[in-house]
Amino acid sequence: MSTPGKQDKRQMRAAARLYAVQALFQMEQSGQTVETVQREFEDWRFGVGYDEGDALAEGDVTLFRSTLDTAVNRQAKIDQMTDRALVAKWPIARIDPTLRALFRAAGAELIGGDAPPKVIITEYVDVAKAFFPEGREPKFVNAVLDHMAREAKPEAF
Repeated sequence: MSTPGKQDKRQMRAAARLYAVQALFQMEQSGQTVETVQREFEDWRFGVGYDEGDALAEGDVTLFRSTLDTAVNRQAKIDQMTDRALVAKWPIARIDPTLRALFRAAGAELIGGDAPPKVIITEYVDVAKAFFPEGREPKFVNAVLDHMAREAKPEAF
């Protein structure tokens, strides 16, 4: 088996980020534990093919696990960062649950990951575009994540 190339690694990291947002959303909506959802995603979603020929992308398991772990274990800190980035009238509890999951996943990477903040912002704006292709949410995500990144890693700016 060959080693994944640079483009493959990028795609695997992008898939892991998308899966992390979906997993955090699922955990919030269903009340399932992180272990249950993580196992489900790794067993049934990462690179699984279907009869129609469409396969789900293979994800970077290490990034997926670390993002979920940090998002769950440091959720209070991440939510506080998000709240500070949002307008006072819109605390995190009032925003769309998909966006809440996205901010938690991105926040986890900003405080615990090794990717540059600008890469994290770009990647999660792309995730927002996947969920909201016609909406203004990607611009909103960009603004909130920029604020969060400047708080989490000011030395990068």
